[in-house]
Amino acid sequence: MDNLAHSLVGAWMAEAGLKRKTPLATATLVIGANLPDIDGFTVLLGSDTSLLLRRGMTHGVISLAVLPWALAGAMMLWDQHVRRRRHPDKAPARFWPLLGLAYLSVLSHPLLDWTNTYGVRVLMPFDGRWFYGDFIFIIDPWMWLLAGAAVVMADARARWSIAGWLLLGVASTGLVLFTDMVPFPVKALWLIGIANILFLRLRAVRSVPVERVATICGVSLLLYLVAMFAGSRIAERQVTEWMRQQGTEVRDIMAGPLPANPFVRDVIVVTPEHYAFVEVDWMAADAARYRVSHPRLTRDMSHPAVQAALAAPKVRGFANWLRFPTNQVEETEAGYRVVLQDVRYSRSRNGIGTAVVELDRELRPR
Repeated sequence: MDNLAHSLVGAWMAEAGLKRKTPLATATLVIGANLPDIDGFTVLLGSDTSLLLRRGMTHGVISLAVLPWALAGAMMLWDQHVRRRRHPDKAPARFWPLLGLAYLSVLSHPLLDWTNTYGVRVLMPFDGRWFYGDFIFIIDPWMWLLAGAAVVMADARARWSIAGWLLLGVASTGLVLFTDMVPFPVKALWLIGIANILFLRLRAVRSVPVERVATICGVSLLLYLVAMFAGSRIAERQVTEWMRQQGTEVRDIMAGPLPANPFVRDVIVVTPEHYAFVEVDWMAADAARYRVSHPRLTRDMSHPAVQAALAAPKVRGFANWLRFPTNQVEETEAGYRVVLQDVRYSRSRNGIGTAVVELDRELRPR
């Protein structure tokens, strides 16, 4: 999940009433909601190293147990040595409420990461298995809308804050309105949501308590997550039945979300030899509800060049991250070019789901 969504969820929890528990509650909730992403620095070590390390140790059980203590301790040090020195008349922060809020926000992070198709390794360092929810796109503007409404009401006061929220609103609205895969009814629903936030901020902010808005938004966000989860599971069952009616054996299936449109699923069907790709559109007529969205791709990874490519040090992280792998093997003058792909994100030669390995005639990486 993107860090804006993590931050807004942390800020939403604060506006829902938790910021009254202790001084520095809001900061703790927002920082904690992002804290497991301290592994983000690994991008400086290269994309493959980042794939190897991201959503691993800092998202695993030991870190999830330790990070809240570190965060609460850091907030107490800040309170004692900075905040209260500047403002000695202010009430001191309290450690145990801060620790509880730190645990709540830190644990929200892998839960949100689990909702998408990228996955998270919550059992690290004991077990490197990836876990996937497959029902929320990595960048989801609906989460921004639902988690951000109460935050906008509470925070959009200074000019710089108002400008920042307006910029986010314009950017997210552009994402929804100018994405071809989003149907008109969904775009209209988005505009209604944006209009309601503007109305509450400009007209009703004094008469409608922020905590009440936060509660309504929180319930709506929970219902949205439940509906998206159910939608992905329903799509998996529907496409499984549709494929079996055509005589195709289904070994595994994943119904992933598409950007901004909760009524469509991108379904990957694992057959004995291939991946099949089906788009489910619940807004379409019954006859057009299921559409083959891409030609089938091979699942055969047995070619010696493919096995040598997967063992190459330069794709160690990529190989560990693969979930639905496919490949293309090309002979070159010097040996072989192997294109490795994960069909979750790449069905052509681009995207984060693609790696290219050059091999010599003895299948050694070049």
